[in-house]
Parts: sequence; C-alpha cells; structure tokens
Amino acid sequence: MKPGTRILIVEDDSSIARLVQLELEHRGLRVRCAYDGPSGLEAVADFDPAAVVLDIMLPGMDGVGVLKKLRQKGNAVPVIMLTARDTAADKVHSLDLGADDYLTKPFDTEELMARLRALLRRTE
Repeated sequence: MKPGTRILIVEDDSSIARLVQLELEHRGLRVRCAYDGPSGLEAVADFDPAAVVLDIMLPGMDGVGVLKKLRQKGNAVPVIMLTARDTAADKVHSLDLGADDYLTKPFDTEELMARLRALLRRTE
C-alpha cells in the first residue's frame, strides 16, 4: 500500500475502529473513521477512500445497506466486510451484493492488512 492511501473504517465499536486506525496510520496510510451507516456513506463521498473496511451491525443503517447504496450509486470502491456475523449465508449475501472480501471478528490485524494490500493491488 502506498503511503497516503486513504482508507475509511466504518465501525461502531470505537475500540476496534481505533485499533485498525492506528495500525493503518503506522503504515503511513490516511484514515478516517465513521461510526454509523449514514456517516459512513457521507464519508465515502467526502473522503474518496481507496478502500472501505465496513462492519455489518451499525446504527442508523447497517453495513449491508451501506454497501447496497454504494453499489446502486455506481460506486465501485473496494469494500472489506469486517464483522462478527460468521455464517456462510451472511458471507454469501454480502459478497453477492458487491463486497470484495469478508473477514470475521475476532480477526488478526496482519490478516486484515494482507487482505487490504491484495485488494488494493487489484484496483490500483
């Protein structure tokens, strides 16, 4: 990942958001956090991230709703779902709606970083 690459984290658990933010910033990336669905949608428009790390269970609008809105608007920003929902049906549903990857909590930060690198390699 190139230094300065913009990553948006949409996560209602501030401790998880902060952990991911610090890890990404340590690697030279620019990070913005949003803590609910509507704010996440606004942040995509304002921040123009290279990738989004998106939780499913969000207040205001869940992550699946955010993903649907993005794709309906024609926004192809790469999205990694990062969520506690771990059933095959949840994974398939999100991937079929346009998510690019899906990682369940608890997660290993190195795995998340590797998945972001792979995703950005494909889209750069």
